[in-house]
Amino acid sequence: MTYHLPAGKALGGPYVVDVTPEKAGWGYSSLRVLELPPGGTHTFDTGDSEWIVLPLSGGCTVATADDFGHDTFELTGRDSVFSGVSDFAYAPRDARTTVTSAGGGRFALTGARCTRRLPARYGPASSVPVELRGTGNSSRQVNNFGAAARAGGADGQGFECDKLIAVEVITPGGNWSSFPPHKHDEHRPGEESVLEEVYYFEFADHDGIPGLGYQRVSPSGQGRNTDVLAEVRGGDIVLIPDGWHGPSMAVPGHHMYYLNVMAGPEPERAWLICDHPDHAWVRDTWPEQPVDPRLPLYTAPEKS
Repeated sequence: MTYHLPAGKALGGPYVVDVTPEKAGWGYSSLRVLELPPGGTHTFDTGDSEWIVLPLSGGCTVATADDFGHDTFELTGRDSVFSGVSDFAYAPRDARTTVTSAGGGRFALTGARCTRRLPARYGPASSVPVELRGTGNSSRQVNNFGAAARAGGADGQGFECDKLIAVEVITPGGNWSSFPPHKHDEHRPGEESVLEEVYYFEFADHDGIPGLGYQRVSPSGQGRNTDVLAEVRGGDIVLIPDGWHGPSMAVPGHHMYYLNVMAGPEPERAWLICDHPDHAWVRDTWPEQPVDPRLPLYTAPEKS
């Protein structure tokens, strides 16, 4: 199994990225990236999965229809993942969903196989908790648009889904994130949850020169012994069915963005992780250092 998929290697149908449970060889998590020209439209059936439509660049209209009715949401979106928090739309399982963009853009469809049908909903950008995690050169920004409620997290807030967990992470150039390395591949109630994870990367360029970074995944002995050391660039995917993941390293001069999509078999939707025992001590050093002054790169807009 190949766990690092460079840009263009995860194509599928109309999607520039098409990661499904079948293609990934696991049970729950999905990620699609859809590019639409001005006036473009795309319709898909949600099937047995719930989905969040998240603009990466541009805005769109999201319409869902099923036996319970229909809903339409106007997403303002954003210029890029480095320019601001985006609003988003939740599409339930067993619905037909259409994404239309008057100005064109690129849109992430983050999905998870699920059991419950929840109502279609709009997620305003102003309600996205923006969290600063770590300090010093471990500082990063987390946009918790599709996070599960987490004690000690940004306001303890979460967005209700059945299985899906999805967040955005921005790492300033030269910093390390996903550090200390951590895992979530064992069922240990209250301590660790089993979650499959997709990383999707984008980078800020400098004078037209594309950025890059590095991603490490090391075996934990709890599954397939996933082992990855990859140079990652814009549009790349890393699949993490198990293992210690981290660090994610941004080269100096280029901010790194990654979109995390997670889901798994646990009855409770929770992000419970275990730090690598060799590196867990790093967290104890964070109170001694200031947060990188470049962060936050932006904050959520004020609620109207």
